[in-house]
Amino acid sequence: MQILIYGATDIGYMIAARLYLDHDITLIDELDRLPEKFNDLDISFVSGSGTDIAALESARTKKTKLFIACSQLDEANIVACWTTKKIAEVETVCFVSKGEIYNNLVSPVHHRYQTKYDIDRVIWPEHLLTQDIFRIILVPEAIDVEYFDGGRAKLFEYRIKADSALCDCRIMDYDFPANVLIVGITRNNILFIPNGTTKIESDDKVIFMGTGPALDVLAATLFQVKNRIKTAVVIGGGNVGFYLAKQMEKAKIKVKIIEKDEKRCNYLTDNLKSTLVLQGDGTDLEMLEDEYIGDMDVVICVTNNDEKNLLCSLLVKQLGAGRIVTRVNNAGNAQLFDRVGIDVIVSPRESAMKELLNQIQAKDVNLLALVEGGQGEVLRIVVSEDFVDTRVMDLSLPNNAIIGVIKRGRGIIIPDGHTIVSAKDQLKIFTVAENTEVLNTLFAK
Repeated sequence: MQILIYGATDIGYMIAARLYLDHDITLIDELDRLPEKFNDLDISFVSGSGTDIAALESARTKKTKLFIACSQLDEANIVACWTTKKIAEVETVCFVSKGEIYNNLVSPVHHRYQTKYDIDRVIWPEHLLTQDIFRIILVPEAIDVEYFDGGRAKLFEYRIKADSALCDCRIMDYDFPANVLIVGITRNNILFIPNGTTKIESDDKVIFMGTGPALDVLAATLFQVKNRIKTAVVIGGGNVGFYLAKQMEKAKIKVKIIEKDEKRCNYLTDNLKSTLVLQGDGTDLEMLEDEYIGDMDVVICVTNNDEKNLLCSLLVKQLGAGRIVTRVNNAGNAQLFDRVGIDVIVSPRESAMKELLNQIQAKDVNLLALVEGGQGEVLRIVVSEDFVDTRVMDLSLPNNAIIGVIKRGRGIIIPDGHTIVSAKDQLKIFTVAENTEVLNTLFAK
């Protein structure tokens, strides 16, 4: 597919780096030359603005199938999408960073007046990040949580501690609840698909898939050391902190927000109902001690600065906070955060990438989740009507792929080797990125 990206930003680089091997990528930006990190990518470059028709024509926009606007200016991204629609019938994706712009573009009132120039998909990474964080903190000890089919099927990821009943245990030797599968294990930052003889080790990150009730039982028996969270602290009162506090208020969680900027504190106070807003610096150890931050069930560090988030996380960890969720903007920092023992690491760019890949996937393949920084994916694949009934053990699945859930009609099946895959089944497959096309071909027979 021919894809045109407007914006040599960090998000633009992330998109190009992920897609250039499988797609024809052209990047347009006002710069005279691309930043050095783009040099390793086999992509074309056009110097100019994505809002300029002449520059877009130079970028062969008429042959483009997907236009992605991700410059640093929301208004420029919007105009670029509109301008591109004048040149060609192309799918457009617009990245925005402001809540008011996002709400306007996706509001029912906006869609009341549809035109051929409308933007096809609007992505606000911070909004997606907020949803991801909220979903994770509602499951005690989980470091990643995904819901499928309205919560009837789920994915939970846990870090295994030395005192866990699973530590040093082979998968086949543990009596897991029915309808639960281990689909992946990350060890030393490498994700792999285990088998029954795989021994689970301390500090492994283990990924489970199963029905909603079965994973809830697993959580209660193996991982849940206390009831649901009742108290939370958010360090950083920006968009993510604000919207996260609003969601936690609805969930009856007692929330404190620590924000340095006085004007922003006034805004938070005026627009939140029960959240206690504290003006201060999340790296101020004396303040953290005075506010008993170490006694909180969860501390969420979501400033825009990775270094500050890391320092805040280490301080509250030293104070004994029950659980720490930390935002990382630079993907290169994620491994460092993991190594120093941060419980949960979340990224707005990774949340956005999942949404974007859904726009690119074939109609019968959908990306439902990214796991472990994109090493793993959960794909939704609909089996073709011509597919011949086949047992799971007889399928020619790639080595790094496992069927976690089968949806048949209204029923949810957690398969084993003897389970039959039939035409029109909807499969949730845990795999690595390079297997997407192979899996699509396998079930399109």
